[in-house]
Amino acid sequence: MDASSRTVDLPRYGMGFEILSNDSIIGPAIARGSWADHETRLFRAHVRPGDTVVDLGANVGWFAVQAVLAGATVHAFEPVPAIADICERNLRRAEAVSKGRGIVHRAAAGAEPGSARIAVARENFGDNRVLDPGANRPGDMGGDESIEIEIARVDDRVKGPARFVKVDTQGSEWLALSGAAELFAASEEMGLLIEFWPYALRAAEPGDVLDFLFARGFTLGKATEAPYPMSRERILRQAGDRTNPRGGIDLYGTRGLPFHVLGAQTRLRGWLRSLKEA
Repeated sequence: MDASSRTVDLPRYGMGFEILSNDSIIGPAIARGSWADHETRLFRAHVRPGDTVVDLGANVGWFAVQAVLAGATVHAFEPVPAIADICERNLRRAEAVSKGRGIVHRAAAGAEPGSARIAVARENFGDNRVLDPGANRPGDMGGDESIEIEIARVDDRVKGPARFVKVDTQGSEWLALSGAAELFAASEEMGLLIEFWPYALRAAEPGDVLDFLFARGFTLGKATEAPYPMSRERILRQAGDRTNPRGGIDLYGTRGLPFHVLGAQTRLRGWLRSLKEA
C-alpha cells in the first residue's frame, strides 16, 4: 500500500490529525472535519475521564483519539504496520491536548494468539481483511497485496472493566469477541459499536455474533442519528446476507447503561423510525 500521509487541521478538537493521502473513504471524511458522525456522538456520550476503552480495528485512530480527548485510556488494536504508525502519532497528538492516554497494540484481535495474512485494500484503507489459512483474497477487494500480521487475544492485553468497546475488523468480529470474553464478563456497564457484515464474517454464522451479545444482556440497534432497540430477527433482515458485499450495518449497544443518550427528540425519532422500518 502507498503509506504516504498528510496532516489536516481539526480546529474543533484543537489538534492536527494525520490521514493516509490516498485513502478513498476515511481520510477524505476526516479532512472535511469528521468521520462516522452518528457513531462518534454515541461513543462520546458514554466515555468519561478515567474510563478504559478498547478500539479493535483502530485504523488511523479516529475513535481512539476521541477516547483520549474524553480523558480515557484507550487500547487501540491495529495490525497493518504503516497504519498503526499513523494511529500512534495521532494518539500522541491527542495526549498533548488532553489528559487521556493511548496504547497501540500492533495486532489484529482474534480468538487465539498467532499470526495470519491480511489482504490490504487498494483504495479504501479501512477495508483490510484478515484471511483464513489458505484462503484467497476476497474478489470484491481488487488489488493483490497481503502482508503477515500478528493476532492477539484482547484478554491477554487488556484487563477489564471497559466502559466502551468498538469492533470494526472487516469480518473478524466473531473472532475478536471470542478473544475478549473475559473483558466482557468483567464489564457490567459497557457501550458498544460493532460492524455487523454477514458477507465477510469469518468462523461463525451471523446469528452467532448477535447471540453472544444478547446472551450478555446487550440492547442493540443500528448506530444511526436516532437508534432504536432491535430484535435479533430484525437485525438479520436489515443486514442482508453473505452474498451481498454491500450489505451489513453498524450496530450500537449498551449493557448496564442507558441506550438512549442523545436526548428526547432523538428517542422519539428512533421510535418513529422503528414503526416504518421492516
